[in-house]
Amino acid sequence: SNQSLHPTMRRRFCHPLTILAGLVAALSTSEAFVAQRWSSEVFVTKLYAKKAKRSSGTGGGGGGFGAPKKASTKSKVRSVSGFTGSGTKPLRVAANTYDKLRTAYGKDACRDIYARSPANDPELFWFVGKVAWCNKEEDLEGASIPTPEEAVISQRRLILEYSKRQLRPTNLGGPFSEGLDVWLAPADSEMDVVQNKISLQKVKGSLKDLSEGFAVADVGYGPEIYVGEEISKGGLRVVRDENGDPVKGVFEVNESL
Repeated sequence: SNQSLHPTMRRRFCHPLTILAGLVAALSTSEAFVAQRWSSEVFVTKLYAKKAKRSSGTGGGGGGFGAPKKASTKSKVRSVSGFTGSGTKPLRVAANTYDKLRTAYGKDACRDIYARSPANDPELFWFVGKVAWCNKEEDLEGASIPTPEEAVISQRRLILEYSKRQLRPTNLGGPFSEGLDVWLAPADSEMDVVQNKISLQKVKGSLKDLSEGFAVADVGYGPEIYVGEEISKGGLRVVRDENGDPVKGVFEVNESL
C-alpha cells in the first residue's frame, strides 16, 4: 500500500526528473539562488551566488601532490549569528562546498540528514538536506578526513538555524526550537527511509569532539528547499521511535501512480 506515503513524496517519486527551484535569500551584499535536481540515483543541490563585491581571501594555486601540507589553523565551525545566519554567507558557502564535494567524491562521502523537535513531536523527523565531506587525504584543507558526525557537528548550528527559521518554522521553530537534534541516514536513501527500510542514526557529541586536524572547509551542507505546496504543508518527514527505528513495517510504493 502507498496510502501512508506523504503526497509530496508520491509526487516526487512519480516525477523523478522534476526540477525544484527556490529562492533562499535576498541579501544586502549578495543574492543566492538554489536549484535542486532529482535524478534516478543522485540528488544534487547547487547554489549559484552573485556577490555584490568580491571579498579578498584564499586564492588558488599552491596545490598538487608536491605542495607542502597546510597548517591546521582553519576554523572548525561554520559560524552563524542570529537570524541572518540561517540564510546568508555561511549557508551559501556551505552549499557551494557541498556541491563541490558531492561532485568530487560521490555518495560515499555524503549522508542524508533529518531534524527532530521532541517538543513538537518526538516521533516526527524532517528531512532537512545532506552533508558531504572530503575523503581524500591529498585534497584536505585540514589534517584529517572528516567523519559523517563531524560534518554535522561542525555545521549543526547552521543546519538547525536554517531548518527552524527558513525551512519548517511551524514544527521546528519558536517554542519547538529547544532541544532540536539531528539524525543521519545513508546518502540518497529517501525512498528507503519512507518505506521504513532504514533506521536513522542520532548525531551525538559536541564541538569538543572534533578531531584536532579537522577543518570545516572539508565539509559542506546541501539544504533542502521547499517549493509549491511544500512551503505551507511541509516536505518529506517520517515517523521513527526514540532510537530512530521505524514504528511500522516495511511497505512498497506503487511507482505507477
